[in-house]
Amino acid sequence: MSTHSRKSVLDCQVVVVGAGIGGLTTAALLAARGFDVLVLEQAFVPGGCASTFRRRGFTFDVGATQVAGFEPGGVHERIFRELGVELPPFRVCNPGCAVFLPGESDPVSVWRDPKRWHLERLRQFPNSGRFWDKLDQLFALSWDFNRRDPILPPVGIGGYLALAAKLRPQTLLTLPYAFRTVADVLRDYGLERDRRLSRFLDMQLKLYSTTEADQTAALYGAVSLGLSSEPQGLFHLEGSMQALTNRLVEALKQHNGRLLTAQHVRTVLSERGKAVGVSVWDRRREREWEIRADHVVANVTIWDLLKLCGNAIPAQQRRRIEKLPEAPGAFVVYLGVDEKVIPPDCPPHLQFLYDYDGPIAENNSLFVSVSQPGDGRAPAGRATVIASSFTQARPWWQTDDYEAMKASYTHTAIERLSEYFPDLRANLLHVEAATPRTFQRFSARTQGFVGGIGQRPRHFGPFSISNRTPVEHLWLVGDSTYPGEGTAGVSYSALNCVRLLEQSLH
Repeated sequence: MSTHSRKSVLDCQVVVVGAGIGGLTTAALLAARGFDVLVLEQAFVPGGCASTFRRRGFTFDVGATQVAGFEPGGVHERIFRELGVELPPFRVCNPGCAVFLPGESDPVSVWRDPKRWHLERLRQFPNSGRFWDKLDQLFALSWDFNRRDPILPPVGIGGYLALAAKLRPQTLLTLPYAFRTVADVLRDYGLERDRRLSRFLDMQLKLYSTTEADQTAALYGAVSLGLSSEPQGLFHLEGSMQALTNRLVEALKQHNGRLLTAQHVRTVLSERGKAVGVSVWDRRREREWEIRADHVVANVTIWDLLKLCGNAIPAQQRRRIEKLPEAPGAFVVYLGVDEKVIPPDCPPHLQFLYDYDGPIAENNSLFVSVSQPGDGRAPAGRATVIASSFTQARPWWQTDDYEAMKASYTHTAIERLSEYFPDLRANLLHVEAATPRTFQRFSARTQGFVGGIGQRPRHFGPFSISNRTPVEHLWLVGDSTYPGEGTAGVSYSALNCVRLLEQSLH
C-alpha cells in the first residue's frame, strides 16, 4: 500500500469501526485482554442507535430504550464483571411491556413473575396453555444451550467440533423445530385462527426479530418471548441509554483502549485477501488518513460491510448478502410533556395495535417508552414519551415531499397516542421526529435500516451471518450476526467475535 504525503498513518493491533454497543463491547473486552485497540466512530458522540440527545431539559433515547442481560449471569453482567466496571444503575421493568390490542383498554401485561405471566396468558388467550408450555420448553432447552456459549454459525471442521461439544442429549429435543416458525407452532395446537394471540405474537416478535410470527424462527421466538420472565428480565436504565455507552467507554479507557469520534471510515484496506487497515476521513480536521492494523472489527450492518470492502468480498458471498431481505427503517416521535398526561401506574413500555388487518408498522403499531419519575430523563413535573414504528426505509428516500411525509407521520402518531395519554396535544412541550433519513445521517447505516437481519429459520443459528468474514483478519460484530438485534444480542455477538479473534491467533 502506498501513502501520499497528505496522509498520516497510524499503527495499532486492532481497529474497531463503529462505537455502537457491539463495537464498544468488543473493543473493551479486547483491551482488557491485552490488545492495543483503537475505536473509530463517525458521529461526534459514541453509542450508535443506543445514544441520546437533549432538548429543553429533556433527555431522549435515540433508538433502544430498554435492555436485557443485567441479571446475575446475564450477558451484560458477565461482560461488566470481566471488565471490572459496575453496571449502570437500572430498574426492573415489571411488566416488561403492556400490549394494547385494537379497541381494548385491558392490556396484555408481560409480567416478570413467571406464575403471574402464566396466569395472564391463560386469561387473555384461553385454550393456549399447551402452546405456551411448548414455548417455555423450547426456551429452557435453548437457554441451557446458550449458557454454554456456543459460537454460531460454525465455520470449518474445528467450529463444528466445538459446537458438538456444547450439545447435550436434551438439546436434540429442539431439532424438530430448527426449520419451523412460531406460526408453525401455533398451527400445531390449532391456534392459527386466534387473531388476538397471533397479533400479540406479531407485535412482540417484531421488536426482537424485525419479522412477525409467520417468519420468525421458532427457537429464536421462544427465547425472545421468554427473556421477560425471571430470572431474566427487561431493565430501564437510570438517566438514559447513554449510561451503558458511558460505562463501556470508561472500561475501554481503563484498559488503555482509545476512542476517536468524528472519524468516518471510508474503506477497509486489504492486501492479498487480508484486511490490513482502514482509510479514514477526519470530519473535524477535514483530512484523510490511514490506520494500519493487524485486525479490523466492523460494527456495521452487513450491507455497509459490502460498501467498506468493495471487491474484497468474494462474489459468492456478495450474492448471498445481496439476496438478504432488507431490514426495516423506523419512524420515531420524541415528545416532552407535562407529567399530568401520564396515567397513574403507567408502565415504562407499551405497545399499541390500532387495526388487526394492518401491518405491524407504519403507525398502525407503536412501541412507546415513558420516562419514570426520578429517572433523570425529564425535569420535575415533566416526562418524555418516545413512540416508534417500523417503516419501509426506501419510500422515505423516494418521496417528492419528505417534510410533508414526516409531518403526516408525526400528526398520526400524536393523534393515536392521544387515545391513551389524556390532553396530550394541550400539554406538549417539545416535539421532534426521526425517520430512516435521520438514522442514516447520524448512524451511517445504509438507508437508515434499524435492527439486523430478520431471524427467519434460514438466517438463524447455524445459518446466521458469522463474525468471521470472507476477508482474513476482518471481523463483523453487531445485529447482522448471531444472535441478532438488541443491546443484549449485539453484546453476545461481541463475546463471540472476541473469542474467534483470539482463537485465530493460536
